[in-house]
Amino acid sequence: MPDTLIQTRGPQAAKPWLQSYPPGMPAEITPLPHNSIGELFAEACATYATRPAFTCMGKTLTFAELEAESKKIGAWLQSTGLAKGDRVAVMMPNILQNPVIVYGILRAGFAVVNVNPLYTPRELEHQLKDAGAKAIFVLENFAHTVEQVAARTDLKHIVVATMGDLLGLKGLIVNIVVRKVKKLVPEWSLPGHLSFKAVLAKGNNALLNKVDVKPGDVAFLQYTGGTTGVSKGATLTHANLLANMAQMGLWLETAFLNKKRPDHLVFLCALPLYHIFALTVNSLMGLKTGGQNILIPNPRDIPAFVKELAKYKVNIFPGLNTLFNALMNNAEFQKLDFSDLALTFGGGMAVQRPVAERWETMTGCPIKEGYGLSETSPVATANRLDAAEFTGTIGLPLPSTEVEIRDDDGNTLPLGEIGEICIRGPQVMAGYWQRPNETASAISPDGFFRTGDIGFMNAQGLVKIVDRKKDMILVSGFNVFPNEIEEVAMTLAGILECAAIGVPDEHSGEAVKLFVVKKDPNLTEADVKAHCSANLTNYKRPKFVEFRTELPKSNVGKILRKDLRG
Repeated sequence: MPDTLIQTRGPQAAKPWLQSYPPGMPAEITPLPHNSIGELFAEACATYATRPAFTCMGKTLTFAELEAESKKIGAWLQSTGLAKGDRVAVMMPNILQNPVIVYGILRAGFAVVNVNPLYTPRELEHQLKDAGAKAIFVLENFAHTVEQVAARTDLKHIVVATMGDLLGLKGLIVNIVVRKVKKLVPEWSLPGHLSFKAVLAKGNNALLNKVDVKPGDVAFLQYTGGTTGVSKGATLTHANLLANMAQMGLWLETAFLNKKRPDHLVFLCALPLYHIFALTVNSLMGLKTGGQNILIPNPRDIPAFVKELAKYKVNIFPGLNTLFNALMNNAEFQKLDFSDLALTFGGGMAVQRPVAERWETMTGCPIKEGYGLSETSPVATANRLDAAEFTGTIGLPLPSTEVEIRDDDGNTLPLGEIGEICIRGPQVMAGYWQRPNETASAISPDGFFRTGDIGFMNAQGLVKIVDRKKDMILVSGFNVFPNEIEEVAMTLAGILECAAIGVPDEHSGEAVKLFVVKKDPNLTEADVKAHCSANLTNYKRPKFVEFRTELPKSNVGKILRKDLRG
């Protein structure tokens, strides 16, 4: 445990973190100047019209172009007869179409449902049905998944984009490579769908009507396991996200207390925009600051990623421990010029000290960890961005954010005592979409969100996570719930019973391990893995399968995962 975390136990002082704030940091954010993200978007696009907003595969959209293209999307959506507040799904990787669509949806008064493009049909069907999505925008690479479930959902409009749609003439070549050379587009058929370009053309001839979007209206349904294994939508309002932008805006400026602030910030966006971390820290913060986001469609292709990175003077680099580690093992990355890098922000999973130390040695820029969840829009705590050292903690609560450590009965514990990390602030979600019981169990009567993470706060107000209350497995920053893995596995006829746990993994932090008791003696590890691959997206699939003759159980017959963890 770092020296900074050694403290005497004592009563929890009122907001002890405030004494540790950077100079000039207010305790509270000021009233929000906008009612909606659409209002902020309009102001940003007018203010920064000629600046680059998003860049992908060598093509850049300025803020003015982003405004014009998103207006077409919003106008078309309104012309379809959808009602204010209707949910529209977006199933896209990090390409220019993503922000164009997302901001078009928000401007038109609808709510965005972010979908992981790698979802299996089972996962996609659950999310679309649960959200009641009326329309979906999907990249053609994943249209075959939509095809398998569309008839069983409320979808009325399906829009299919191609990789090259916004890349001009280069887009034709990109599409040929994607389809013919790399063969990344499985056969699909969606009768009645529209192409993305057709929608832009139709939207160009339609009007975008002004919609009275209020702060409490839903902006995003951000799907998460929450505190149990059923994937459900964290209901994030415009006010939630605007508050988190205001909080991060104040915190971000401290990154430049010791380093000159560039006139125009360049963000690297390698994390997926459908994930809350990149959605807020990259896309929304880029909008707020007039910054440029460099979109990386496939960060797993490290050589191509590094080649792209070399072209830009990146100032802000949000990432995960696994990504930092993978990059540092690339010889070309080690040769890059990092003199413009002002902030490396780690989140999604714990940043390991050896990785942080190596990163600082290689880039000259220490990693600053933050913490949050889909339910907190996401950032709740962060380390000081002007500090030189890596603390190994998740930092201090942001302005207008309160963190308490509570016991199982909801009592606030003294400083230094270990309990559940609970968060209250304007960025905490309105609740889980159409799940009042789940909401009531997750948010206490006094408004604190129970995170399920176990930790303590020291005398300086720094928070340290030591364990997880729930059985959740954290794979490369994504929540994986054993219940879901086990339910899927049990649909395989040869399995009598099973249990999933997380095991340490040097690449992804944790990996899924499945213990299986056979019903069919001929069942193989390959059978189990193939079944899981067909029903679970890649990060949820068991990396290890171990067969047992029996599983440990409590006296009432409940399988004891903790005994399997050893």
